[in-house]
Parts: sequence; structure tokens; C-alpha cells
Amino acid sequence: MDTMLAGRVHLDTKKFAMEEIPVPVPGPGEVLIEVKAAGVCLSDLHLIDGSITPLHLNSNVLTLGHELSGVIHSLGPGLKRDLAVGTRVALQAGQPCGECARCVSGGTCVSFRGRGVDYDGGWSQYTIAREDTVVPIPDTLPFDQAAIIPDAVSTSYAALVDTVQVRSAQAVGIWGVGGVGAHAVRLARMMGATPIIAVDPLPNARARALAFGADVALDPSDPGFVEAVLRATDGLGLDYAFDFAGVPRVREQASPLLGNHGALVLVGITTEPLKISEKMTFNLKNKKVFGHYGSSFDHVYELIRLAGSGRLDLAPSITDHIPLADVPEAIHRLENKIGDPIRLILVP
Repeated sequence: MDTMLAGRVHLDTKKFAMEEIPVPVPGPGEVLIEVKAAGVCLSDLHLIDGSITPLHLNSNVLTLGHELSGVIHSLGPGLKRDLAVGTRVALQAGQPCGECARCVSGGTCVSFRGRGVDYDGGWSQYTIAREDTVVPIPDTLPFDQAAIIPDAVSTSYAALVDTVQVRSAQAVGIWGVGGVGAHAVRLARMMGATPIIAVDPLPNARARALAFGADVALDPSDPGFVEAVLRATDGLGLDYAFDFAGVPRVREQASPLLGNHGALVLVGITTEPLKISEKMTFNLKNKKVFGHYGSSFDHVYELIRLAGSGRLDLAPSITDHIPLADVPEAIHRLENKIGDPIRLILVP
């Protein structure tokens, strides 16, 4: 076990390659994880193409992968938690720096490090995890479902319950029913939102949204789109419009459809500037715009309880399992939306 296979991106050349690298050794306060499942996310592709740039990485080469689960293989020295070899775990998608003023005072870290972004992730046979980022999972929760919770599920969850507080009987529009938006549909249904209006140009995505609990699924290019939204909301408009697509025209389309005190929530990432051309009605109806990114450690623990108890079934979110050696195939499938995947899972 001297070396292992890992999916690595060379950031200076934007080249991705499967490489044999040394198996890492856990240091103080760390554990070595034998990876059992790792999700493939659009953020990983954005790191390869350079549209996402690590802020805290001290190298030009990086092992990708921020959604993963596995088994504790070995323990580093000086652990404060009672962690044991063989424990089934999911890993938080990043870690606070532990040094900034916010961390010291118990607040939200201002220099948060993303796993597979600012330090090596889990597209590998083994990976290092700081002990505070290790989340035990019950035997009832399969590795593939546990792996996607710390981003694909928790990002949607945090947007719905934290950035805004979606309540029962509120009208919700969800633009983009891909790997993150699809979970927003399911979670909004759990929260009692109604109607849930899913918006996506892909027929398969709209069909999936209906299967996941949307009341209406619309094509944003349909000439009768606006009328359909107003009809579904009894003319009142949306309480919340979530942009999971990261597409500027989504924001332009969604903003006028917000009702009184409605809010536009920007979850999808884009390098384009934020532009809302709606005029006086934005003020007159007291509308709001929220940015959203990621989730907290607490959200992951809550979702593992929900999924582990069977309250939240994530099995339909697993599109396919792909051997770790075939990462380039997974990248190709996600990049070209082959089979319209929610989550492709790498299996070492």
C-alpha cells in the first residue's frame, strides 16, 4: 500500500490525469480514510477548466473530489475524538482554518478551505481527513448516498432552511433541476412548500422534477411560461425563486415573478455579473436578493439523520457507479449531460 490511484488536476496547464501517488500518512489530529464512494460535481469540472480557482492551495496540482464517504483506515496521533478504525463515515466538504478571528470567537470562518479545492480531496483510494470533518454514518445509510450529502444535498438544504426559511404553503420556483436543484425539489416537498414549480429546458429534467415532488415543471422558453407560473400561484407570484443554474437570464426571468416580499436566492455559480433589470416593482413589492454558497457542518449532521432514518431517500439521486480508474468517462458524461445525471459515483 505504498502508492494509490488518484484523479489529479494540474492547475497551471488545466490538464487532468489519473496518477499513482504515495498513500498519505495522517498527522496529529488526522485520520486516513479508505474511500468507498466519491461524487462527481460540476465544481470539479470548473476546477479543471479554470473557472474556479483555489484561494488557499500551496501547489499547482490537486486531487479533486469533495463529496465522499468511506471507512477509517488508520489514526494519526493526538486525536481528541473517540474515533475508531473501521468506522463508516462521510466527510465534510471542507474545513475552517481554525485561526481567523471568526474561528477563535466561534463564528463562521472567513478563510474556509474546501476539500478537493484548497487541499487534496477524495478522487483517490485513500484520503486524509482532519478529525473535526469526520461524520459517522449509520449502517442503514449506503456509502454512495452518504457521499453526496455534504454538497449535492446539503447546499440545497442550507439554501432552503438557512439562507431563507421556506415554510409550508409558500410558493417556490426552482430553476435548474440538476445535481443540486433536484434535491431542492425533494426538500421543498418535505418542508410543505406549495406549489413547487420546477424550471428546466431539458425534458428529462422536468420529468425528474415531477417524480421528485414538483407540482409543475416548465420549460423556461415556453411562450406561455409567465402565465403558467401566475396561474399556479393564483396570481400572487413566488415567495422564493432559487437559481440553481447559475445562468444570468434565469435571474432576469425569475425576478419579475416574485410576489410581495419575495426573494431571489442565487445558488448556482457564474462568473457573469449580477444584473436585474426589473424597475420600480422590485422596490414597491419589497423584493430581496440573497447569495448562497455551501452549507454548515450542522446541516450535514441533520441530513445524515434524515437519510439514515429513511425519512429522506437518496437512492434515486445515484445515476451510476463508475470505477475510479474511469474518472475521464465520468467527467465526459457530466460535461455533456449524457444520461442527464444527478450524481455519478466513483468507486475505488
